[in-house]
Amino acid sequence: MADRIPHDHSSVTTVRAHVERAGRTDRPKLVLPEEVSIPDGPVRLVLGGRTYHARIEPDFDDVPEIRGAYDNARMAREREGENRLVEWYEGGNLSFGRSVHFDVVDPGDLYGVRAPGERATYDSRDTPSDSLADIARDLDERE
Repeated sequence: MADRIPHDHSSVTTVRAHVERAGRTDRPKLVLPEEVSIPDGPVRLVLGGRTYHARIEPDFDDVPEIRGAYDNARMAREREGENRLVEWYEGGNLSFGRSVHFDVVDPGDLYGVRAPGERATYDSRDTPSDSLADIARDLDERE
């Protein structure tokens, strides 16, 4: 069963991230602090109160970053479909170089991003066992 956890709960760690330009494009990316670990697969990422799926990957200097948020884990792995990170960036009062709050709710599974001063509440859940996660990945790959 899911629990509702506010961003300022003692179990949530908040670090500063930055919205930067992805290369020479007008697409945003989130540059995370180096202490954020890089999980093996997609994670849940809350943007503007909606939950998406994203990959935290190292850039050329091994700095963790997020370049997209997608509707499901398979889309995040393959980077296909609508990039909701772009939608979130364009819909907010954000600019390149601005810092944002990166909430680590459940390391390796659930994260949130919010502009300074914004409040957020997250739906935490027990993570599935490894065998169930493997089954889910297999199903995602077949789609």
